[in-house]
Amino acid sequence: MENMPYRDELAVSVTTATTTVFPDTDWQSGLPVKVGTKVGIRELRLSDAQALFAMLSTDEVGKFISPPPATLEGFERFIVWTHRERQEGRYACFAVVPHGCDHAVGIFQIRQLDFNFETAEWGFALGSEYWGSGVFTDAGRLVLDFVFGTLNVHRLEARSALGNGRGNSAILKLGAVHEGVLRKAFLRNGKYHDQNMWSILDEDWYAARQLLPR
Repeated sequence: MENMPYRDELAVSVTTATTTVFPDTDWQSGLPVKVGTKVGIRELRLSDAQALFAMLSTDEVGKFISPPPATLEGFERFIVWTHRERQEGRYACFAVVPHGCDHAVGIFQIRQLDFNFETAEWGFALGSEYWGSGVFTDAGRLVLDFVFGTLNVHRLEARSALGNGRGNSAILKLGAVHEGVLRKAFLRNGKYHDQNMWSILDEDWYAARQLLPR
């Protein structure tokens, strides 16, 4: 999601963040670990803050997303905030961890758009050195299985700037349907940008996932 729901000025001080692994059905107590062919996804940990700060703070990555936290401490507060929002049952944020790596190189965020999570929005940010590597598609498949299989989302939306060619192609690859253009809907660096509106329905995903390469 380009309009990131987190605001650093509203975050709480850093406290210990749990890393206990929970089954899918108990996701509000802790996100499950899921493993694909190239990556695993899991709950964010405070130890991920340094790598995320380095990878997501570059101009290349940040061009079409809301500004990430500006400091290492800001990323630590963000991670604690994601845990609190998950406990409240309104948001989930997965770390993307390639095989052979012990820290996050990107994130996938899911937030509810209605009370019972039937409609949700998702977004992602990935370190540029992993672009074009297949990491996004592999992680995205795992996230979508969680979205539709665990959260029981019916409609998943995504918004992406028209100029974000790589992001639009990545979403399309996972079976998203283009629904239209939201005019001047995203403010970045003092300038309004048009956004594409994408959606994936539960029925779309269960059909599309059979066609994705393994």
